[in-house]
Amino acid sequence: MKNQISAFLQSRIEAEDFPSAVCLVAEKGEIVLQDAVGLAVVEPEKIAAKPDTIYDLASLTKVLITGLLCAKLIEKGEINPAEKAAKYFDEFAAAEEKREITIGNLLTHNSGFPSWKPFYLFAGSKFQIPHLIAREPLVNPINSKVVYSDFNFLLLGFLLEKIYGESLDKVAKREIFAPLDLKNTFFNPPSEFLGKIAASEKGNEFEKQTAEETFPEIRIPHSAFREYQIRGEVHDGNCYFMDGVSGHAGLFSNAEEVFRLAQQFLPATTSLFKPETCRLFRTNFTKGLNEARSIAFQLAETPDSTAGEALSKDSFGHLGFTGTSLWIDPQKERIFILLTNRTHNRRPPFVLLNSVRRRFHELAASLLTDN
Repeated sequence: MKNQISAFLQSRIEAEDFPSAVCLVAEKGEIVLQDAVGLAVVEPEKIAAKPDTIYDLASLTKVLITGLLCAKLIEKGEINPAEKAAKYFDEFAAAEEKREITIGNLLTHNSGFPSWKPFYLFAGSKFQIPHLIAREPLVNPINSKVVYSDFNFLLLGFLLEKIYGESLDKVAKREIFAPLDLKNTFFNPPSEFLGKIAASEKGNEFEKQTAEETFPEIRIPHSAFREYQIRGEVHDGNCYFMDGVSGHAGLFSNAEEVFRLAQQFLPATTSLFKPETCRLFRTNFTKGLNEARSIAFQLAETPDSTAGEALSKDSFGHLGFTGTSLWIDPQKERIFILLTNRTHNRRPPFVLLNSVRRRFHELAASLLTDN
């Protein structure tokens, strides 16, 4: 079955879905399968992917850093999902339609905010972003619909910095990386790790096209986007504008250390939470809405989720734009990690990997069942 999984991923490389993939499958705290296929870097030189290759995790940052830290504060009673965001952001208190947005709304993506905006085109510095978000019209009434939005986790990143009184990368290093002894997980990877890092897009062509289509009324300066091969620095434009550290993106890691982070969300293997706190990640807090969301995660009961049919319906997971995914099945204590760099050596629009992820989960679940 291991050969079937690797052969499947190799077939998707040949179909040009992505140039490389690293997968890891675990059950009850033990790694059952770990493999790497393809090229982590195609150009300007060819470097093969290895099991310890480091990837830009993109939006996995939302769950592995921001969601984790918020849940830790909830456990301690230092924040409450029912609290209004305006308690921490004066800008919200002054914006009538935003006053009722709660921390829980931000964590479950039913705040009413739109999905994305290139704030680097509108802000003079990263510190202006909360002000700009507060001025952004809501696209839905609060609590009426789940719209996955970077706005929510940008705000939560700022909220964490307000509470801790220091930058998010420093908080993560002290509260997460050091206790778990993570040596290959960081914001802004040190230069000596470059040889182990998978490349992403050459420039920000996809983001540039999206910005031009979304905001045709503004003149976008040529200098707003990178044109060189991005490797070892965050792909996401807003996070890059924020010096590589934000609540929605910026985290780099390899599969084995993502596995150690993922273990924190299961009661039998967590060392950062009380076991009962892990219920926050498998509980549907958006019942009756279009998508099932727990604290930071999407639940497998969401229609057409990338979990597929092989995982239990209270499984929870998240995706990253660069081609990364993590799904956790709490019933069977299983962890499924698939890291790819689909944006590298490819022209946008990039391949949608939903069917690839579902098939990976099917093959991996079969492997675990057969053992």
